[in-house]
Amino acid sequence: MSLHVLAIVGPTACGKTRLGVEVAHRLGSEIVSADSRQVYRGLDIGTGKDLAEYAEVDPPIPYHLVDVADPEQVYTLFRFQQDCYRVLRELASRSPFADHSVPVIMVGGSGLYVEAVVRDYRLADVPNNADLRKRLDFRNLEHLVEELKQRWPDIAVETDVASKRRVIRAFEIAEFRERHPVRYGESPGISLRFSVFGIEIAREELRRRIGLRLRERLEDGMVEEVQGLLDRGVDPGRLKDLGLEYREVAQYLQGKKSREEMTSDLESAIGRFAKRQLTWFRGMERRGTPIHWIKADDVDSVISARSASK
Repeated sequence: MSLHVLAIVGPTACGKTRLGVEVAHRLGSEIVSADSRQVYRGLDIGTGKDLAEYAEVDPPIPYHLVDVADPEQVYTLFRFQQDCYRVLRELASRSPFADHSVPVIMVGGSGLYVEAVVRDYRLADVPNNADLRKRLDFRNLEHLVEELKQRWPDIAVETDVASKRRVIRAFEIAEFRERHPVRYGESPGISLRFSVFGIEIAREELRRRIGLRLRERLEDGMVEEVQGLLDRGVDPGRLKDLGLEYREVAQYLQGKKSREEMTSDLESAIGRFAKRQLTWFRGMERRGTPIHWIKADDVDSVISARSASK
């Protein structure tokens, strides 16, 4: 079996989901999400799931790998890759994908997740190490990155070194690999071909969209969403791991900052996060994954990749 995947990537608030929905609607396809946080149930507003957009067309677009884990669980890159391969195999086995007439659409801002599938990373199933995480969390990110590069350069090159959470996870994997036999994940099991499209957006326009989207999320109940997670027993430390929106709102709810400080800090942090996303995608290109950069409304360019493959 084989499958063509049209992947749409880009920074937060750039319009990935809307473009993916329009392409899927035009082609009669389905969407596979590649987002490290939208996998969690109950993390809706803060992660920008935009599930209503899937239903704005008729018929609604089927989607996969959204709401597949509870927030108390740790959903790893390994698990995502294996789940994604499983979904792609299932899609490749049925109409309209089995006869190669329709590609699958992948949409995501988590560059590492996309790259792990596109480049078929050989990933290991490594358990979490709470003691190691607690010990490393007190250390400076810059020093952690330096040590990671010195001790395990092969792992460092595949790690988002701008994210302390992912750097600590890299230490976890490396130290486990030195002490234990490692179970590696299965290969895709089918022939996968990818066409990757990146959404190009001016810096000022992206900044404007980030501010607008943040205000909309707050109006839609993002603070109440985080309060609900705390009320159901999700640990504040775990919220920190679930992303900057949940970290900042939790600090506000704990009285550590005012609402104005929370909003200002969030807008700045999301802007820096978007910059890191773009840096990762440029790195993907340097590592050998071609990305075709397009505008957020350029549906025809994405569809033309499907036409060229037939």
